[in-house]
Amino acid sequence: MSIKYYLGSIVSLPLLPILFLQGKKIRTNIPKLPEAREPDGYVKKNSSKIIEILCIGESTIAGVGVDFHKNGFIGALANTISDTKVISVAWKVYAKSGYTVKMVREKIVPIIKENRTDLIIIGLGGNDAFLLHSPKVWIGEIEQLITKLQVKFPKTPIYFTNMPPIKEFPAFTKSIKFVIGNLVELLGKHLYRRIKNKDNVYYNNEVITLKSWQKKYKLSGDISTFFSDGVHPSKLTYQLWGKDMANFILKIKAFNHGFTRNHRTFSA
Repeated sequence: MSIKYYLGSIVSLPLLPILFLQGKKIRTNIPKLPEAREPDGYVKKNSSKIIEILCIGESTIAGVGVDFHKNGFIGALANTISDTKVISVAWKVYAKSGYTVKMVREKIVPIIKENRTDLIIIGLGGNDAFLLHSPKVWIGEIEQLITKLQVKFPKTPIYFTNMPPIKEFPAFTKSIKFVIGNLVELLGKHLYRRIKNKDNVYYNNEVITLKSWQKKYKLSGDISTFFSDGVHPSKLTYQLWGKDMANFILKIKAFNHGFTRNHRTFSA
C-alpha cells in the first residue's frame, strides 16, 4: 500500500461521516445532465488519408455537460489532430457516466465492435477516487484493462488523459476537495510510474489547474465558467482539454511514426 495513501487514510478517517453527508447533499443539488449524443463521427479534410480513434472512459468522455460529442472532448481532439496533420479523423466513443476502471473493462471493452483502430484514448480516475479505491486496487485494474485492450488491439498505442481536476470543482466542499482531490492526484502518480516504461502506453500526467488554463489561453471570467454543473466540464473546458490532449499525443514520436505507416484511405 502507498505510504501517502495510508497517511491520507488516517487523516481522512474522521472526515468520512461528514463527507458522506456532504456528498449526499451535492448529489441532490446538482442537476443530472445527460451524456452527449452521437458518439461517433469524423472530421473530413481534403485528403485521401484517415486516422481512426477509439475513446473510452467515464462521464467526461461520455460528454456529460455538452449536447453532442462533436462539441466535447473528442470533437476538439479530433479537430486538432485533423488540422495539424491535414488528415481526416474518424472517431467513436465508448463511455458511461459513473463507470470505474473495472466497469469499463468488464462492460465496455467486450462491446467494442471495431477490430482495428489507430489510437485508443482513455479517460478515467474520478469515479475510482470517489469510491476511495486504493492505488493498489487502481493500478491492478488499470493493468487488466491495458492487457485486455492490447489483446484486442495488439499494435495500437494507448493514451491516458489527465486525471480530473477534482480540487477545482466549485460544487465540492473543501473537505471533499482535500480527500478526493489528493487521492485522484495520487492515483495519477501511480499510473505514471506504472506505465512510463511500457511500450505503446502513455499518460498525460500534467495536473490540470484552471488558473494555468486562464493564463495560457488568456481567458477572463469566473472559474464557474469552466463547469456545466459545478462538477462536469463546460463546452469551453472540453474544447481546451481536447486540444491539450491532442497536442500531447502529437508530440509523442510513436504517434508520428504510426501516422506515417498506419493511415488508410478515406472512403466515408
